[in-house]
Amino acid sequence: MKAASSMPVPDTHTHEHADHSGCTTHAQHATPCAHEHEHEHEHEGSGAACAHKHGFGHHHVHTPASFGTAFAIGIAVNTLYLAAEAIWGVYAHSLSLIADAGHNLSDVLALAAAWLAEHLSRKSPTARFTYGLRRSSILAALANAIILMLVTGGVAWEAIHRLMNPTPVAGMTMMVVAGVGIVVNGASAMLFAAGQKGDLNIRGAFLHLMADALTSLAVVVAGGLVLLTHVAWIDPAISLAISVIVVLSTWSLLRDSLDMALDAVPREVDPGAVESFLRGTPGVADLHDLHIWPISTTETALTVHLVRSASPTDGESDTRLLDTLVTTLRKRFGIAHPTVQMETLDYGPTCHLSDPHTV
Repeated sequence: MKAASSMPVPDTHTHEHADHSGCTTHAQHATPCAHEHEHEHEHEGSGAACAHKHGFGHHHVHTPASFGTAFAIGIAVNTLYLAAEAIWGVYAHSLSLIADAGHNLSDVLALAAAWLAEHLSRKSPTARFTYGLRRSSILAALANAIILMLVTGGVAWEAIHRLMNPTPVAGMTMMVVAGVGIVVNGASAMLFAAGQKGDLNIRGAFLHLMADALTSLAVVVAGGLVLLTHVAWIDPAISLAISVIVVLSTWSLLRDSLDMALDAVPREVDPGAVESFLRGTPGVADLHDLHIWPISTTETALTVHLVRSASPTDGESDTRLLDTLVTTLRKRFGIAHPTVQMETLDYGPTCHLSDPHTV
């Protein structure tokens, strides 16, 4: 459902905006609505009452920390390192070093995209982009996962060719350059460690850097084995093993970011528990059109139509019910932007997402 922007909204309005659930507009329902931004407007009317509890501004469950400095440092350090690593990889005839440089290049691009997305997601909502540009963080996380998969696939393909046609490599050069890479990538990853559990966009950046730290460690091992055994195929073999590990570690990022892009219920939210809570709330007789989806990699939205068990006797009864619902949804389920439409028992809902032509 599109939400109204964070700008003040007049008390009386019949503006039409698309419902995320696929429902008809509020104006077509003749449904008075109450939008809470920095304050709350109450409206009374027959049929149904709709309350929008906007999570923007100081009503957020939490405000994601800014990682601007971390992004700047990570991009600068990795750009310098990947240039040096690529040069030395060619000089040492080491596919492992070149593969590692490729991952570092993908890191720089991924960090830049994630940084841009973090910046865009903080933009205020507008009349056209009523949720702001928060979804850019989801798109950046998805792009990170796809880029990492593609780069890893290219490295694996080249490793297979090198296995069939091994070439001599400089083991000591591999170890020294990759050793520096462990420090560079590991330190850069730690800049994002604090935010990677709660933000898929930050997690994408963290996984990129940790994958390169792992690659660098493996290159050090490969260089040592080459020095000891003088077996050339060790280098591409370890590159191939690294590729498999990176794909396995990136799979969850790809899956979760794709789910978010398709408006799936976030994995940390149990939709069954949310529905049980709503149905079990005193004063609620039934519900329909319950939808839960991510606005960004850190914020979750909900829309639902609740049927009151009896018509309210005073204007405050709906207010108390809404306060209970919104507070619990935020604190217990982490849903920052709940939108609740109140309906009476005699109101016949006609807006359902499914229809006879839905597969």
